Amino acid sequence: MSEEENESTEEQAAKPDNIGRVEWIDLTVDDASRIKDFYCKVVGWNSGEVDMGTYSDFNIVRPGSNDTVAGICHARGSNANLPSQWLIYVRVADVQASAEAAEAKGGKVLDGPRRMAGSNFCVVQDPAGAVLALMSD
Repeated sequence: MSEEENESTEEQAAKPDNIGRVEWIDLTVDDASRIKDFYCKVVGWNSGEVDMGTYSDFNIVRPGSNDTVAGICHARGSNANLPSQWLIYVRVADVQASAEAAEAKGGKVLDGPRRMAGSNFCVVQDPAGAVLALMSD
């Protein structure tokens, strides 16, 4: 085995299986209750409230199941800066390193890095304008 192949094998062994996996999808909007109702009618989803203290956000559940597939959240507090669009969350090894790489490659960091729900988190925008949330332990 060449030195290059050996390094590649070692890198793969060091990476957890969940790196690069889409782990969550949510939507953060001004009026989550109204938008939750919209999607439940249009798509057929069910919802459950998530107590946020002074208000509720929503888990979105596939009909006829207990499978939570997404969240719909109010744009309040630390979520006030999140874009009002469906946002996918992808697991990375290190949010800070990925945020720096995004900027080095011509992207922007729109929010974070910061802690959210027990994970490190940030939202990046690629050079074409699309956004993606990144998360790590």
